[in-house]
Amino acid sequence: MKRISQTVAYRSVYSIVYAVSLLPMSFLYAMASIASFLAYYIVGYRKAVVIQNIARSFPDKRYGEIRCIVKKFYSCFTAYFAEIIKSISAPAEILDKKIIFENLELIDKHVNAGRNIIACLGHCGNWEMLNFMPYKLSHDMYAVYKPLRSGVMNRLMIKLRSRFGMKLIPDKSVVRHILTQKSSPAVYLFLADQCPRTKEDKYKFELLNQETYLFSGMEKLARASRSAVIYLHITQLSKGSYKITCMLICSEVESLNEGEITQKYVDLLTENIKEEPYGWLWTHKRWKR
Repeated sequence: MKRISQTVAYRSVYSIVYAVSLLPMSFLYAMASIASFLAYYIVGYRKAVVIQNIARSFPDKRYGEIRCIVKKFYSCFTAYFAEIIKSISAPAEILDKKIIFENLELIDKHVNAGRNIIACLGHCGNWEMLNFMPYKLSHDMYAVYKPLRSGVMNRLMIKLRSRFGMKLIPDKSVVRHILTQKSSPAVYLFLADQCPRTKEDKYKFELLNQETYLFSGMEKLARASRSAVIYLHITQLSKGSYKITCMLICSEVESLNEGEITQKYVDLLTENIKEEPYGWLWTHKRWKR
């Protein structure tokens, strides 16, 4: 009975979201602007956290500059949701014009040579647009994710992210999967800038002027599977248009000391954030520990 009710709930929610995605983009952006105003001026959604995070990350900036970044963050943050909703029904030809990929041949080179690719990125720009990436590749691509507690929302997330061929794999299953699929090289997508539950001092780095613990799983998996590692640099070209550039971190993980892969990731992430400071996901309490 519970399974049936969840299926009905899932189909109902998906139908509503899909119907909303058919609305004109201009209307969705208008709704996003209203949501931004409410989040910043009325509700103050995690406003103190956002201001504190940005102020500590850019101690050289004045209050007026911090305030501008904060306001633009909320504007972009809500616009991203409008773009995600629109991508549910937007034709691939339209998205192909709005999402530009650079240096994809780097992926082809390593996968064709029989190596897996660990593609890591941060919560920069509209990272959900990477769900379109498999459309541009001739290789299997997996997104590592943490299943949601709500079965309905989890099914909805998988449905939305897999539209263009992205395969979702639970974080607890990725090690076994990549080590048992050695004959079928693929691309594995990691959002590696989240705050881990457990702290390892050898995976403590300085990110944006603050001591930061990062997930060790990305580097450990790369070493265990001898995968090549790349960084996906996301830049917003204009409203709704993005460029994703593939940047090599290392071709042979065994040539680097432990922690060096993550350090290179931190360096590239820092550059990405500084390029567009309003685009990172500042609402998370990454430095709460």
